[in-house]
Amino acid sequence: MKRLFGVVLLVILAGCATPPPELTVDTGTTGGETGDARSRARVHTELAALYYSRRNMAVALEELRVAQTADPTYPPTYGMFGLVYMELKENALAEKSFQDGLRIAPQDPDLNHNYGWFLCQSGRAVESLKFFRSALRNPLYVTPWRSNAAAGVCALRIGQAQEAETFFEQALRDDPSELNSLLQLGQIRYGQNRLEEARRLVGRYNKLIEPTAESLWLALRVERKLGDRGGEQSYANQLRRRHPTSAEYQKLQRGEYD
Repeated sequence: MKRLFGVVLLVILAGCATPPPELTVDTGTTGGETGDARSRARVHTELAALYYSRRNMAVALEELRVAQTADPTYPPTYGMFGLVYMELKENALAEKSFQDGLRIAPQDPDLNHNYGWFLCQSGRAVESLKFFRSALRNPLYVTPWRSNAAAGVCALRIGQAQEAETFFEQALRDDPSELNSLLQLGQIRYGQNRLEEARRLVGRYNKLIEPTAESLWLALRVERKLGDRGGEQSYANQLRRRHPTSAEYQKLQRGEYD
């Protein structure tokens, strides 16, 4: 399966300030699928993904309608429709689009992943795990860490901490730089008092990306528990300098470490 590019949908996770899991868009075709109609559908779906990435949803929808007319059996068109409607908060249309795509290609990992994320974002995290698992069962899925990371976030939302831990661990086995999993597993390890591992995880996160208030707060508390006052003060200074209006800095000022 050819994948031209993935589109990252920036979503603020409820109760979580970490970078969100990516939503992928499969804009490819499978072997043996040829012909002008399929080619037109593919090209216009790719154009829609480009306009989506530039936040031009009106033109993205126009391109998708052209793609659907050219070949109504091309699954990625429906997945892209779903993402655009998600962005427009048209949840009923988004759900129908994902379901239409899955009726055509029920094993498609990207459709399953994106529909799972849609369900999780719509307050249906329990349902979402089924679709993440479906994506992960596909042996040809090239970015399984995305579904493991997203499934971990959704499992946490419904109180399944042990299952979330397993998802995050697997995501990091697949991609040691998966940001959301680094921070979330670091939080879990801190709660388990596995402080050296928590230090390693959050330290890697802070090296890979501009430290967030959440990551600095976790690093500060890890150093505090380890008794490293110099490290604790360094993170406190960074938190004050980088995120002076954050809830985490307010907790620091009040001395509310746990």
